[in-house]
Amino acid sequence: MAKRDYYEVLGVSRNASEAEIKKAYRKLAMKYHPDRNPDQDSAAKFQEISEAYEVLTDEQKRAAYDQFGHAGVEGQAAGGGAGFGGFGGFGGFEDIFGDIFGGGGGGRSRQSRAQRGADLRYNLDLTLEEAVHGTNKNIRIPTLVSCKTCGGSGAKKGSKPQTCKQCDGHGQIRLQQGFFTVQQTCPVCHGEGSIITDPCSDCHGQGRTQEYKTLSVKIPAGVDTGDRIRLAGEGEAGTQGGPAGDLYVQVNVKEHAIFTREANDLHCEVPISFVMAALGGEVEVPTLDGRVKIKIPAETQSGKLFRLRGKGVKSVRGGHAGDLLCQIMVETPVNLTAKQKDLLQQFEKELASDNIDHGPKTSSWFDSVKRFFTQASS
Repeated sequence: MAKRDYYEVLGVSRNASEAEIKKAYRKLAMKYHPDRNPDQDSAAKFQEISEAYEVLTDEQKRAAYDQFGHAGVEGQAAGGGAGFGGFGGFGGFEDIFGDIFGGGGGGRSRQSRAQRGADLRYNLDLTLEEAVHGTNKNIRIPTLVSCKTCGGSGAKKGSKPQTCKQCDGHGQIRLQQGFFTVQQTCPVCHGEGSIITDPCSDCHGQGRTQEYKTLSVKIPAGVDTGDRIRLAGEGEAGTQGGPAGDLYVQVNVKEHAIFTREANDLHCEVPISFVMAALGGEVEVPTLDGRVKIKIPAETQSGKLFRLRGKGVKSVRGGHAGDLLCQIMVETPVNLTAKQKDLLQQFEKELASDNIDHGPKTSSWFDSVKRFFTQASS
């Protein structure tokens, strides 16, 4: 029976990339592998797609096939009595499914035993002034470094790790499951390939010890709570020669006695006496850049906002600085003497005697209350 076109078998175009061919093969192989598909035709279909995969992923074979068709690769493909031998003991099959079953063939683990160190986090508290203007801070952090006693081997001085007998130093063991060759991490040495029988007394076989180091961290102007500063390579030391992780400095801005921050704006409350609120005047308020004066107009009500443009925070991400919003709080006097109370009572009588509305908000509120009760009773 005439063989089908290899591109047709895998369902790819003639200019398909190797990645596209592998993807198509992976899908079809999982569908038609005899261990997964009990249909009578599955073995034949699986061999057909395996033969197509072997030819189309080999640069020389694919060129010959593209020029001469099946005649150009006759006797080179996995079919025609060769069984699956063309894959070198499932070498091609293991390559394509290595990410599922933990690595390809060849006996030794393809993954390096070197492992990158873990990333670390350091919580750094800043004052609002430090966060707004930027600063440099020294931080002291614990970190894992290579053990000086054993040189990072984990074995006691004068000894060395022994080759694992279970995996013969490969760190991986291979199990045959039907047509599948499954590669797994060795359960004895946990993938290291060696076993420490006499561990170092300082690091207890870990190859790393804990130390403290001091780092200088540059805090850019405008940072806020939740921002992170990354220090590359300052995290935990790697194992087996692997690179160190990173250190992330997590910013937390402490509560301020005067200001609260909202995005790039600052807010503060400014208390004034009811005399100043009634007659007007000037009040001095602080900013992060110094002192400024606010002119309080006569008859200012409690809660009025004064906006000082550009007196807020310039974001670390750039742009214009925010504003400072000062909210006026008219303060009721306390600890009054008898004379002061008497003067206030006389003042209140004077206000009531001239038939002038001195409290527009009070009048408006009472009118609203009156309408509410009238509507409720109707």
